Amino acid sequence: MSATPPRPLSLSARGPLRGTVTVPGDKSISHRSLMFGALAVGESRIEGLLEGEDVLATAAAMRAMGATIERGEDAVWRVHGVGVGGLMQPAQALDMGNSGTSTRLLMGLVASHPITATFIGDASLSSRPMGRAIEPLSQMGAEFNASPGGRLPLMVRGLCPAVPIEYRLPVASAQVKSAVLLAGLNTPGVTRVIEPVPTRDHSERMLKGFGAELTVEEGPDGRIISIRGEAELKPQQITVPGDPSSAGFWMVAASIVPGSDILIRNVCLNPTRAGLVTALRMMGADIESVDLREVGGESVADLRVRHAPLTGIEVPPELAPSMIDEYPVLFVAAACAEGRTVARGAHELRVKESDRIAVMAEALGAIGVAVEEHEDGMSIQGSGGEPLAGGARIASKLDHRIAMSMTVAGLVSRNEVTIDDVAPVATSYPNFYPTLDALTE
Repeated sequence: MSATPPRPLSLSARGPLRGTVTVPGDKSISHRSLMFGALAVGESRIEGLLEGEDVLATAAAMRAMGATIERGEDAVWRVHGVGVGGLMQPAQALDMGNSGTSTRLLMGLVASHPITATFIGDASLSSRPMGRAIEPLSQMGAEFNASPGGRLPLMVRGLCPAVPIEYRLPVASAQVKSAVLLAGLNTPGVTRVIEPVPTRDHSERMLKGFGAELTVEEGPDGRIISIRGEAELKPQQITVPGDPSSAGFWMVAASIVPGSDILIRNVCLNPTRAGLVTALRMMGADIESVDLREVGGESVADLRVRHAPLTGIEVPPELAPSMIDEYPVLFVAAACAEGRTVARGAHELRVKESDRIAVMAEALGAIGVAVEEHEDGMSIQGSGGEPLAGGARIASKLDHRIAMSMTVAGLVSRNEVTIDDVAPVATSYPNFYPTLDALTE
């Protein structure tokens, strides 16, 4: 993946958002549907796959390890898997681009196969520590040769048969949990993960759907997820629901831009992902769930969002795992609310594509918002619904969510806000800016 030239964007307050939005397929589910399809025997079919750069990096990596993955003219992806244990030695390094999810989950897959793989990525991904995934996978017998600080480029030498472990997550992380479960797929015996705080559970739901022997129990120390190894996965037909993280930008934009009224179709409302909806409703947002239904084991609804005055709140820290990627845009909502919002419990934000706490504190401060940075979040004094000052150039730090969040802030800024580079938005939401133009015509 070659480096994309920077694409700056300038914008200021626009009129209301009106119309209907279909957000891209959920990124977490898209990654996993490709991986699990590649480990099943036979053909899986996937509709609604997110075709952003991160997910395409997963598809390329699974092809490099033996799976056949093709996109039909009908936009349905067909995956012919190699079976659990059937991954082949990749001929060259696996380029993960900007995708931390792809990297950590695939490290887990490789860890219990008799192959060696080298992972490389862009500058942003290469700065992110992988130690939290390396630790449990090393206990299972995989060997790692990482760059200083446990970073990419990184080589994994898998062990087959690997050693089943019981691993308690020191920090809530769906990616580390999933890496251990995926390593457990090809490990004899039972591999267990104990998570003290529930995190997004797409891996568990989808692995069961593909036929893995997986159980989830509530224990005294949290949730215990057990998977029996040497699994046989059966091919599936998957419809990927809309990504709640992508929907979050429109939820906040419609809430803070006066006169807005939009319908966001087909949004995944898995309880482990719906934290932003909960937090915004606590602030007074007008978000109505329409036609709540179940699609492929996931709760899905259309969301009607209308402009409403927001009030600052103390965000319950226990919501953090279910909205970790949505904090940057929640900070924007808080900047437009009446009074003070305190959002804590989000240490994980420090090790995302950027340090999202520091970067958002600097960006919001630059456009006139009074913020106080905490180790695990931020306190924000809102404008009471008045326009933000704007008039600054924002460094997005190659982080798609920073770029999109500050775009939303620009929609309510008196003076022009310039984002230095919106090209990274293609990693998760290639159609974001055309959609914005259509909603604000």
